[in-house]
Amino acid sequence: MLQAVDELLRSQSTMVLSTCDGAGQAHATPLFYLSGAELELYWFSSRTSLHSRNVEVVPEVSAAIHVPTERWQEIRGVLMRGSVERVTNRLRRKEISREYRERFQLGDLFGVAMARSSLYVLRPRWIRYLDNTRHFGFKFETDLPILQKEQ
Repeated sequence: MLQAVDELLRSQSTMVLSTCDGAGQAHATPLFYLSGAELELYWFSSRTSLHSRNVEVVPEVSAAIHVPTERWQEIRGVLMRGSVERVTNRLRRKEISREYRERFQLGDLFGVAMARSSLYVLRPRWIRYLDNTRHFGFKFETDLPILQKEQ
């Protein structure tokens, strides 16, 4: 079932990231992401954006990714909870930057914006996969091992 999760994550481009500030005020924002080998999600964002400021205070988040549809019989998506950190390893950042630009066909112009942005990673600890194409209400849930932090 984790293969189905991986395939869905790789087939989509946008997640809704839900964060909270220190007072418990919730915030959700859509973001382009790149999925990794361990189902982790990477994205670039300004450190001054509200969601980035929130994860500095409360790194625990949730995210939702789904296949767009207008029919309930075709609803498929992934929900996850985990923690976020900034990726500071220069080599890893360079690798993700290259993959990100290729995946979204961003070219060099967006590279300037990425250079000014921080790279974040969501490491999921819990995943729920929903797939109404199998049958109404089909779901698979699992806890994941805590992944090692970026160096």
